[in-house]
Amino acid sequence: MISAVDLRAGMTFIQDGKLIRVLEASHHKPGKGNTVMRMKLRDVRTGATYDTTLRPDEKFERAFLETKEVQYLYNNSGMEVFMDLETYEQYEIPTDTIEQEMLFLKENMEAKIQFYGTEVIGVEVPSTVELIVTETQPSIKGATVTGSGKPATMETGLVVNVPDFVEAGEVLIITTADGGSYKQRAK
Repeated sequence: MISAVDLRAGMTFIQDGKLIRVLEASHHKPGKGNTVMRMKLRDVRTGATYDTTLRPDEKFERAFLETKEVQYLYNNSGMEVFMDLETYEQYEIPTDTIEQEMLFLKENMEAKIQFYGTEVIGVEVPSTVELIVTETQPSIKGATVTGSGKPATMETGLVVNVPDFVEAGEVLIITTADGGSYKQRAK
């Protein structure tokens, strides 16, 4: 069991039979009354996000997740297929449950799958990925790195703001942690 005061962002616990992931947690002491924990939580199975307030002494069952190294293989009519790199076992995950993660994955890329028991609950993508720019406005002569930038569509459909000098066909390194942002050109 884990107390609400010990919950941190990224932890997963069980509440009323639901698998819940902590997105944000903060300690709040109102001027009058007892201390409370303000939490932003997500139901892992449904994807629903909500804000709540918990008493610091509330107890929850901690959910222990297993992570496996996998390789993304292909899309099979609404299911994304991954292969375990050790056992070569294949896992199918519905595309609509991992739409955001798929913006960073190309065929044959490595990722991690999170399991709760035998249930697949999520995909972790690498912290940076190399993607090709498929569409952007033409580059501007004399553009500098400090310009305001322009939108660029990557090969996976991800749209990222890039510097004005970037052209279609270039390979860029994209940071995945913040939903996708330009880091630099690939060498």
